[in-house]
Amino acid sequence: MMEEEEFEFAEDLEAILHLTPEVQLAIEQVFPSQDPLDRADFNAVEYINTLFPTEQSLANIDDVVNKIRLKIRRLDDNIRTVVRGQTNVGQDGRQALEEAQIAIQQLFGKIKDIKDKAEKSEQMVKEITRDIKQLDHAKRHLTTSITTLNHLHMLAGGVDSLEAMTRKRQYGEVANLLQGVVNVLEHFHKYMGIPQIRQLSERVKAAQSELGTQILADFEEAFPSQGTKRPGGPSNVLRDACLVANVLDPRIKQEIIKKFIRQHLSEYLVLFQENQDVAWLDKIDRRYAWIKRQLLDYEEKYGRMFPEEWCMTERIAVEFCHITRVELAKVMRTRAKEIEVKLLLFAIQRTTNFEGLLAKRFTGCTLTDAPGQKRPESPLDPTNPFLEDEPGEDVGTDKDEDLAKPRKPKAPDNPFHGIVSKCFEPHLYVYIESQDKNLGELIDRFVADFRAQGPPKAGTEEGGAVLPSCADLFVYYKKCMVQCSQLSTGEPMIALTTIFQKFLREYAWKILSGNLPKSSSNSGGLTISSLLKEKEGSEAAKFTVDELCLICSILSTAEYCLATTQQLEEKLKEKVDKVLVERINLTGEMDTFSTVISNSIQLLVQDLDAACDPALTAMSKMPWQSVEHVGDQSPYVTSIIMHIKQNVPIIRDNLASTRKYFTQFCIKFTNSFIPKFINHLFRCKPISMVGAEQLLLDTHSLKTVLLDLPSIGSQVLRKAPASYTKIVVKGMTRAEMILKVVMAPHEPPVVFVDNYIKLLADGNPETFQKILDMKGLKRSEQSSMLELFRQRLPTPPSGADGGPSLSFSTPTPEQESSRIRKLEKLIKKRL
Repeated sequence: MMEEEEFEFAEDLEAILHLTPEVQLAIEQVFPSQDPLDRADFNAVEYINTLFPTEQSLANIDDVVNKIRLKIRRLDDNIRTVVRGQTNVGQDGRQALEEAQIAIQQLFGKIKDIKDKAEKSEQMVKEITRDIKQLDHAKRHLTTSITTLNHLHMLAGGVDSLEAMTRKRQYGEVANLLQGVVNVLEHFHKYMGIPQIRQLSERVKAAQSELGTQILADFEEAFPSQGTKRPGGPSNVLRDACLVANVLDPRIKQEIIKKFIRQHLSEYLVLFQENQDVAWLDKIDRRYAWIKRQLLDYEEKYGRMFPEEWCMTERIAVEFCHITRVELAKVMRTRAKEIEVKLLLFAIQRTTNFEGLLAKRFTGCTLTDAPGQKRPESPLDPTNPFLEDEPGEDVGTDKDEDLAKPRKPKAPDNPFHGIVSKCFEPHLYVYIESQDKNLGELIDRFVADFRAQGPPKAGTEEGGAVLPSCADLFVYYKKCMVQCSQLSTGEPMIALTTIFQKFLREYAWKILSGNLPKSSSNSGGLTISSLLKEKEGSEAAKFTVDELCLICSILSTAEYCLATTQQLEEKLKEKVDKVLVERINLTGEMDTFSTVISNSIQLLVQDLDAACDPALTAMSKMPWQSVEHVGDQSPYVTSIIMHIKQNVPIIRDNLASTRKYFTQFCIKFTNSFIPKFINHLFRCKPISMVGAEQLLLDTHSLKTVLLDLPSIGSQVLRKAPASYTKIVVKGMTRAEMILKVVMAPHEPPVVFVDNYIKLLADGNPETFQKILDMKGLKRSEQSSMLELFRQRLPTPPSGADGGPSLSFSTPTPEQESSRIRKLEKLIKKRL
């Protein structure tokens, strides 16, 4: 039996059923399986190798065969069950299909009955509503016909009445009737093909044309172009005629306005002709007084004749402004040589006042070309003149009485600004030249006052404070800027900016840089004996206390000028036209004040640095090899500390308002002093072990003093900035490392060289040579040491220079200073 079953199984394997890819894919979607036996590309050999990967696994072959046979029997049982279950499925399906067909036939019959009934119902509704629709159409057509006939009757009657009233000049009735006729005629636009309607439309147009001609003739008769106005003219008739003109072609209205204004201002052209005395700028007030009287006369006589929406008063004033601008430009062009600054400012002031009066009285609705609107001022913190309120009414005033007053809300823009005053713009060069002259005299006065009063004294309120002349200069700048912006926001503002730039530079060089104390040469070095005899109160600094206060005062003034110049640039950009904003640039002047600040700080640093030079020179000349014991700090350290305590508190107190520049002073002094101190350390040779210990003690004392430099001599202890502390620690630590290397024994040489490389991290043979000189080694010993040093240096990375250098993360400040100093020397030699 077993052999027969195996034979049958083999036959079944040979007769494998092959399915199409579509059927196989459908089976995988319906019955997903991970069993390898269910795969379409099943390989029996691979499957057996998976079951028995090694020879040792063949020991379980019987168990595997039994499991497979058990699985085959279960599959056979499942197949038989499924086959038996499908025996009666075909018969049941046919019976269900027949029942469904019968149900569909019954449903179709019912739907057909419902459709027939619906068609019958629709037919009945149409028969019922047919008569109602006819009645609705008839009603709508009848209503339209009645309305059209009524409009036609109104149009025909209105046209007849319009023609009759036109002949009788009954303008009051015509004004109302004409508007109604025009409105009714709009309903007949689609009927213009009818001759009668077209005829009525032509009669309306003819009546409108006749009315326009007739009204113009009436105004010409009442207000003739030549001669004087007729007193007591037909104002009532003309008033009604204006109402009719509102309905007619707008050109009629414009012609009436034009003729009336021309006749009303004809007297002005005669009185203020170019050859008349009253036409010149000194009598410009008479022009504005004349128009004020004319406007009052117009309001009294003709105010009710023209409709309010015509704004005739404003139109007269605007036309007067246009004529005045042209006439003033003509007379100033003819008599340009007679224009003086005071006369020009007087005329501009009166003109701008008149423009302001117009803005209060009128809205500017009749202006065809509105003048450029000024940009609103942005609220800023009032720390200088350019951040305060600006007077806008009196151009020529010399006082700033409103500086201390609280800020007021900004007045609305004046639409009439420049309507007359624009004519003064071509002649503003007179004003610009005057300001150039005035500013030159102001700078000269500042120089004379400074020489007469002398520099600020130490211990006074002026010491270290901003120079008063600085505030005066910028207040004058503000006044000029406000005046010029009210006169013009175009090219004159650019010219004024150029003048500002010129005198900002002059102030920087004449008042600030020109008064900086000049550094003098050193009067000679100090010996050891003189250091020992030096008293606490002796004078070692090159600058006196008053000179230090002057330098600090100039520095504070330069900082104020720098900040205020930036605000001045912003204000000028706000005042000038947008197209000219890019031409406002005060960067060069701000750089000039920055240079003054830098020079002032450098002078303070050089002064303190030079005061410490004799002490450092004395340090390098001391016999360090003969020092027998370590004591307190050396006299040269005491001298350096004394000079620091003398200068730094004075500088700090005078730079209290500019703390950041005091910090810069401390940083620059440290960057200058520490490399110089290290250079003098290298000159101390030879040094004994005890001498090196004494120098290390002195170095630590200087390090402590430098760390406390920003607050030295101050009752208020303030922590030094982290950036400054980092510079001091790095620089003085290097000095300490140099002394520790000097203290280390040079035997054995390998240990000494490795210790040097570890402590100093300096691959420069010159530095190593200096260390050997400080230790007092002989030339023969130094040669072997240098050779060993070159051998022990780390190999530089690929692509680096071939010189003996080490690669470190960040150079110390003294290294940077030394490099800069070398570069400066090299540039000077080449120059």
